[in-house]
Amino acid sequence: MSIASLSSLGWGPDLADAFSHLSSQSSSSLVPGRVVRYTRGLLSVRTAERTWLARTAGRLLHRAASTEALPTIGDWVALAPPPTGEGDALLHAVLPRRSLLARREADTEHEPQLIGANVDVAFLVAGLDANFNPRRIERALTLAWQSGATPVVVLTKADLLEDPTERVREVEALAPGVTVIAVSAPRDLGLDAVRSWLPEGKTGVLLGSSGVGKSTLVNHLLAEARLVTQSVRTEDDKGRHTTTHRELFELPGGGMLIDGPGMRELGLWGADEDGVDATFADILEQSAGCRFSNCQHRAEPGCAVREAVASGTLPAERLENFEKLQREQARQARLTDPLAQADHRRWLKQRTEAGRDRSLAKRRGGK
Repeated sequence: MSIASLSSLGWGPDLADAFSHLSSQSSSSLVPGRVVRYTRGLLSVRTAERTWLARTAGRLLHRAASTEALPTIGDWVALAPPPTGEGDALLHAVLPRRSLLARREADTEHEPQLIGANVDVAFLVAGLDANFNPRRIERALTLAWQSGATPVVVLTKADLLEDPTERVREVEALAPGVTVIAVSAPRDLGLDAVRSWLPEGKTGVLLGSSGVGKSTLVNHLLAEARLVTQSVRTEDDKGRHTTTHRELFELPGGGMLIDGPGMRELGLWGADEDGVDATFADILEQSAGCRFSNCQHRAEPGCAVREAVASGTLPAERLENFEKLQREQARQARLTDPLAQADHRRWLKQRTEAGRDRSLAKRRGGK
């Protein structure tokens, strides 16, 4: 088989040029491949010839400035197969990515968890049961826009409602311009609409908490029971973890889909504000009508955003979530972006000096 046979996995001219440049500078005999399975640092890489178990070269581990530079599911990589054809391949480099979906790790603010690379479509999966949460959808939208992938909201368990149209319209209102699909996998409702986003060579990823039906959706798209599924807990409609690794599946008729463990927490990662701005474009548009250009939408006179909340055209919960995600984004920027850190230090210095001046003026006035 030739390298061209990797086209069904998304291989193209840009990747070929990057690999050619890399391999010409390497003393090792390298082949390109895509990471199709990731389990606690163990990688499976699909090449034109076969699928290899691979370990990351020490040089790549040493040179990686952060977790973001390390290989993850969906990455295109350059690896050296074992000379004898037996044993593990050695992964030497990660080829340039066109997108990267990552979240802040639950236990740390300094390292991200990589969810998927080279993703074209991020399917944001939410169940139409008692666990439905619009605020969680807004957060997932922010992550998706920030990654460079196109978000699509998939509302599973549509068979639980007599008519899911109202829920679809509700989500369309909080995600302007984003496609929203109501799905019932057992009834084959909405599956063709999901498939239409994944023609040959395109990659999607499922993003959602446990119990929303991601594994069931994958099984129906694959037309076979590849993943174990479990029902949600009846006492709170929360799911049980059934997927313990990340895997890239090739779908019948073309396209690929990445599935992994459910994630109840979706912490923002990175300093890029585009994700928040894209998710809450309606609020930014309304803020253009505020009297003051630096309006904080709190108690300022002439605040168009607060007027929209008072009139009922903007839900107060949506504004609260916007402000919450803005604060979270700013904090992440201070932790990861040197320029943002410098701006924050200047702001703290100015605030300290202003406080000192007020205290001095007060003392002088009291004498």
